[in-house]
Amino acid sequence: MKTQNTTPKIILGSSSIYRKELLQRLQIPFETTSPQINETPLSNESPEETAARLAEAKARAVAKIYPQALIIGSDQVAALGDSRLGKPLNHANATEQLRRVRGKEAVFYTALCLLNSFTDRLQMRVIPYHVKFRQFSDQQIENYLLKEQPYHCAGSAKSEGLGIALIEQMTGDDPSGLIGLPLIALVDMLAQEGMEVI
Repeated sequence: MKTQNTTPKIILGSSSIYRKELLQRLQIPFETTSPQINETPLSNESPEETAARLAEAKARAVAKIYPQALIIGSDQVAALGDSRLGKPLNHANATEQLRRVRGKEAVFYTALCLLNSFTDRLQMRVIPYHVKFRQFSDQQIENYLLKEQPYHCAGSAKSEGLGIALIEQMTGDDPSGLIGLPLIALVDMLAQEGMEVI
């Protein structure tokens, strides 16, 4: 039987600067690589299912490059009722999205997958985070977007920045999950692979 001779590398399968910054909080060595997968949701797939499928797909894509590593895959899908909140990508879309969410609660489902590419052991969790938005005006939307330009954030508001001013309440088990990488769950998963962060 093959044995893994050295401590495995940790690979973050993501091109997201937010996930990279979050993982740096744990002060452990890691590398990043972009998984290059199709992120289109499947028909009749719930937001949780989409997030979990894509997190695993990202990890497995990276495993082809790193056969002896602990690979982190993560994906987030935001939902407002039955509709999804994607990344707005531009000012007009962000304006429309913030008009839709004001006064309402959105749920951000962040999936985290840790894949040991040597043993093929996979751990998966989907962590929901509930965000209730304030009743803000169109002018406040414009003021916010001009200052922060959160065009690559689902929901069009960065809770770790000025976007917190648009939020009335947040509820969930892991605030880092809302930003894009649930660190509380990740620390547990790494421990299951024999890697203690502290």
